[in-house]
Amino acid sequence: MIVGARVDFRLIHGQVGNLWANARQVSRFMVVDDQVSGDATQKQVLRMATPATCKLSVLPVEKAAANILAGKYDDQRLFIVVKKPGVYLEMVKAGVKFDEIILGNITSMDIVKTYNRNINCGQDDVDALEELDKLGVKMVIQLTPQNSPEPFKA
Repeated sequence: MIVGARVDFRLIHGQVGNLWANARQVSRFMVVDDQVSGDATQKQVLRMATPATCKLSVLPVEKAAANILAGKYDDQRLFIVVKKPGVYLEMVKAGVKFDEIILGNITSMDIVKTYNRNINCGQDDVDALEELDKLGVKMVIQLTPQNSPEPFKA
């Protein structure tokens, strides 16, 4: 059961590992990133940032989508974190359904559009957000669980 799907370029850190884990009663964090999934050092850092009460999966996009669609996490409270909204677009195109995507912190080296102080997108981000919006995927801006979610429209 997916209890959260967040875009945060920092992946798992204090805000995600503590506030979101508690608010959503997370039992497993899943970081979906093709590059990070192949980097042992980055995976170790993510393990250290993950609360002891939660399991962690760090997977490439294709495997993450396949595992979710196969029901591998159906008995868990899964919170997915990605760096870029394009990852969710790939997962949606693969057949994964999301009730909503939480836009937290997005940053790019080549900022072409700023939606608020925490969402500064490159063209690839803008394109992915627009396509997700066209596909009818609900997106909200929410920095922490204590903040009220604001509807997002690309």
